[in-house]
Amino acid sequence: MCISSVSPLIHKPDHVSGDSVETNLYILTSGGRRIPASAKILAAASPVLESIIDSPRNRRSSEKNIPILGVPCDAVQVFVSFLYSNRCNEEHLKKYGIHLLALAHVYLVPQLKAQCTKALIGRLTIENVVDVLQLARLCDAPDLHLKCMKLISNRFKSVEQTEGWKFLQNNDPYLELEILKFIDEVESRRKSTRKHLQEQSLYFQLSEAMDCLHHICTEGCTSVGPYDKELSKNRAPCSRYSTCEGLQHSIYHFANCKKRVNGGCVRCKRMWQLFKLHSSICEEPIDSTCKVPLCRLFKTRGKQVKNKKEEARWELLVRKVVAAKAISSLSLAKIKFEQVQHQTASFREAIRYNVNVSVAC
Repeated sequence: MCISSVSPLIHKPDHVSGDSVETNLYILTSGGRRIPASAKILAAASPVLESIIDSPRNRRSSEKNIPILGVPCDAVQVFVSFLYSNRCNEEHLKKYGIHLLALAHVYLVPQLKAQCTKALIGRLTIENVVDVLQLARLCDAPDLHLKCMKLISNRFKSVEQTEGWKFLQNNDPYLELEILKFIDEVESRRKSTRKHLQEQSLYFQLSEAMDCLHHICTEGCTSVGPYDKELSKNRAPCSRYSTCEGLQHSIYHFANCKKRVNGGCVRCKRMWQLFKLHSSICEEPIDSTCKVPLCRLFKTRGKQVKNKKEEARWELLVRKVVAAKAISSLSLAKIKFEQVQHQTASFREAIRYNVNVSVAC
């Protein structure tokens, strides 16, 4: 049982504005403690307490008592202290955070509720997450609720072994179903994100392949180049040689494959599609002399639409590759700009250093 005591607030006038605090009611706790308090201060801090204080029953009573039951006496003491000072230290939040959150919710004290929510989020563990989740749902704490759900989703196998989860399964099947649905949605989003990233990676690879194809057919690389230009024997690999090397092998194969005539070579079909993709994004006019093979042929054929559904899919692919190409260009421009800034800063520093040395001499 809690021992009755006088509120320490009465002995700490710095918590309250004014020279003295009028004690005209008592807070009754489950352990029998009677905490003296000021009706004006409690009413100003909590609309629920204001309603209780102004109720006809308390007005008629010579000694006003407000019971706050179901939580430890010390937690009630800390709660009343917060109503006076609007402050709560970390030790109290750590020890009574769950109880204070419940009191802040019931008595509509948003400042304390925010502090308790933040403290509980920082102290979530595998062992207490289910209990805190139930409290967050009861106390309408959406931030805390979401953090609990994410922790359970990320560490579900460990949470599943706790006593809190076993109790939840036996006593709250609706919350269990809500958690399982959340986990399923998270997994679906993860799969969707992975799929999107894989698609984006493919578009960036195709964009790079288009750049390399144009580079090979106009400037030439290590082993393949334009028909009207002789390659240097000691030509160094380009910056994208990992992609250029594979394209050069494919172009060489495409030029010499005998199965290509009858359409029986998968590798040649892929190269054919790369040539077609280039023609779709090539900005040069039809009557120009683009050095990439088959460019003009595909541009001419593009006007003859046979399968609208297939053509729509192809146009979508072209738009995605063009977008990836634009993003790559912006990223490259940003990198170059940062390099120029760094070089400029280094140059300025060098000039400053030389000037200082000259002055010193």
